[in-house]
Amino acid sequence: MASFPVIILEKLNGKERAAIMEQINDACENWGFFELLNHGIPHDFLDNVERLTKEHYKKCMEQRLKELVASKALEGLQAEVTDMDWESTFYLRHLPESNMADFPDLSDEYRKVMKEFALKLEKLAEELLDLLCENLGLEKGYLKKAFYGARGPTFGTKVSNYPPCPTPEKFKGLRAHTDAGGIILLFQDAKVSGLQLLKDGEWIDVPPMRHSIVISLGDQIEVITNGKYKSVEHRMIAQTDGTRMSIASFYDPGSDAVIYPAPALLEKEAEGKKQVYPTFVFEDYMKLYAGLKF
Repeated sequence: MASFPVIILEKLNGKERAAIMEQINDACENWGFFELLNHGIPHDFLDNVERLTKEHYKKCMEQRLKELVASKALEGLQAEVTDMDWESTFYLRHLPESNMADFPDLSDEYRKVMKEFALKLEKLAEELLDLLCENLGLEKGYLKKAFYGARGPTFGTKVSNYPPCPTPEKFKGLRAHTDAGGIILLFQDAKVSGLQLLKDGEWIDVPPMRHSIVISLGDQIEVITNGKYKSVEHRMIAQTDGTRMSIASFYDPGSDAVIYPAPALLEKEAEGKKQVYPTFVFEDYMKLYAGLKF
């Protein structure tokens, strides 16, 4: 098995640019995932995000999950649980408008840091979309524009913690799925692993690396590239030791964005490759996805 693609982003600015662009292209075509190092977000800032996220979980979220497990009588269960994930989670929406006011238990410091984190990741997402455009031979800004509905893209962050699970054979931390949206930027725990992707019929670990951002492609990138770039099935395995932190930010199309394979890519394909995917409104796709995801 080829090793999981790790890309040192700052090398784009030097003589290795062509090689790095080829690594990104290969990862998008064959993995649907890659891990970024030296991506421009300061390490001490990421340490702060991690510290505050773990503090918030301990203070506000941990007990809730224990109560949920107790209320559903899950401790002594014999069969595998297929309708619940072993995770404690909340979702912060940033664009088109913020929902942060809906979370009164966030400390002022945590609120401020998460706003700043969202801005840094939004900028990184747009930079990456343009690198994908360059590799695909699309005009700069094409993917960003494709995601724009009447109010721009949708952008939000799912903050999750996966506490130790006493019966990991009965639970998935997060069941196998592909991501419905655009491009996903994940800041994950550097010590507790668990994220896996499906490649060539095998589940492969996504290695935890300190201060890295894991990038994965969602279904809409696969559609716009007419299947050239892949949205890949992945899952989270529940662990018996340690609480795993996962902060996933989703840069997605606006709800009314119309999604379809890029005409320039269809023209470029040898023999004029057929359009594999239909044209649809992103919101309609999400309704379908919500019913089919698991």
